[in-house]
Amino acid sequence: MIYLDNAATTPMLNEVLDEMLPYMKEYYGNPSSIHRLGRQASNALQLARERISRLINAKGEIVFTSGATEANNLALKGFASAMKNNGNHIITSSIEHEAILEPCKELKRSGFDVTYVPVDKYGMIDIDALESEINEKTILISVMFANNEVGTIQPVKEIAEIAHKHNIVFHTDAVQAVGKIPVDVQLGIDMITLSAHKMYGPKGVGALCINNDLNIEPVLHGGGQENQIRSGTQNVAGIVGMGKAAELAMNHMDKYANHVQKLRSNLIDSILNKIKYSKLNGHPTKRLPNNAHFTFFGVNGEDLIIKLDESGIEASTGSACSVQKQKASHVLQAMGFNHEEITGSLRLTLGIQNTSDEMEKTVDVLVEIVRELRKVSPYGLKYAV
Repeated sequence: MIYLDNAATTPMLNEVLDEMLPYMKEYYGNPSSIHRLGRQASNALQLARERISRLINAKGEIVFTSGATEANNLALKGFASAMKNNGNHIITSSIEHEAILEPCKELKRSGFDVTYVPVDKYGMIDIDALESEINEKTILISVMFANNEVGTIQPVKEIAEIAHKHNIVFHTDAVQAVGKIPVDVQLGIDMITLSAHKMYGPKGVGALCINNDLNIEPVLHGGGQENQIRSGTQNVAGIVGMGKAAELAMNHMDKYANHVQKLRSNLIDSILNKIKYSKLNGHPTKRLPNNAHFTFFGVNGEDLIIKLDESGIEASTGSACSVQKQKASHVLQAMGFNHEEITGSLRLTLGIQNTSDEMEKTVDVLVEIVRELRKVSPYGLKYAV
């Protein structure tokens, strides 16, 4: 199997699993307990917080959650609830993950105004449009660090500067970026969302880093285990794994990035050279090092994925969440793509486990599959080679 869907999830590293196992079998205490096993668990959580803080250069509080979706809900709903007497306007982008868009819909039903800033054909946010939408009731700007489908990296520093110029809090969903490229909270990020399973850690654990001076209302109510912001007994083993994944990412980021970027660049060049009527989507340079997103004209993306899977190559058309709902990519629609460009899309996202031999095989298989599918496509004559 050749796994090229690392934007959906990454394989857990052996070093991560090795560090997690003792907290499943031996050090199984509840971190809220004051006995020895409880203190061991509590100390493990603290070490994980420190490792994650170092990875993103955070000075604020790390709140552990069940994943990025909960962290995004906490950032948006929790902050909006705390600030409801100060304003009711939120600005986000038109290409956010559903974990941002759906909470925004819920907030809108609760009386908040939400503005969705457009992007250009590369998936880059329009900075001028963003600033023009700010008004006296704007309390929060939330724009992702890098897009999960096309890999475009947003001008986070500039967005943060605009937000702070107007005394507005800035949140970024950095799930796709953290561990792949340097992410520094000191760029002006007030809240940042992370996920373990996007950086070779376990599923079911994420975090929200919050500036210490921000007021966040809980979304879950109970024992208040995470400094009264998030209730529920912590997933100690998962958090330990996330902390270890963060440490490994920090120590090896340049090595990992150089490896996948070299493979990715060769993959892009080979595909564009060998498959006519194909194009690369997303920003040509300001993109994640492991992301390659294409349109193959005259081909249905879902058929392409099925055929690749039959050949032992795992890929996707875009967000795993959107694929499950069988709906067209809102990201590509926001970028101005037409129906044919959207339906013929394919996302290949590489990981540190991939090799140059795998990339060569992927290109060879893809060439044959595209040729085969175009023969039976209603656009077959248009794109015949």
